Amino acid sequence: MRSPFNRSITLAAAVILAAVTAAYAHHGWSWTQDGFFELRGKITAIYIGNPHATLDVDAEGEVWRVEMAPPSRTIAAGFTEEVAKIGDEVTAIGNRSRDESEKRMKAVRVIVGGKTYDVYPDRVPPA
Repeated sequence: MRSPFNRSITLAAAVILAAVTAAYAHHGWSWTQDGFFELRGKITAIYIGNPHATLDVDAEGEVWRVEMAPPSRTIAAGFTEEVAKIGDEVTAIGNRSRDESEKRMKAVRVIVGGKTYDVYPDRVPPA
């Protein structure tokens, strides 16, 4: 017969494993398609916070969620809440969700007001 102590350890290990797996999947690129995708539209919302900075972008009447890097990396790339505002035109280049019904992408480059912000410079497409 298993002791309540062993059952508690097994349950705790399962919870930790599930949390680590979810965090890895969220922070990876496995949910995105291969190949680059370009989205152009107007910014409807800006969020610089954890776990990732995001933009909501209206592209031809559809609102897309554009995930950028974590806040420290996004800010280090020069993109802050002060460089863009709601209504600004934006171009986001990156990888879209594998689930094409989901209007979501992970940007490696964002262009606002003629200025380029490479939030994942090691993943930027060749010129």
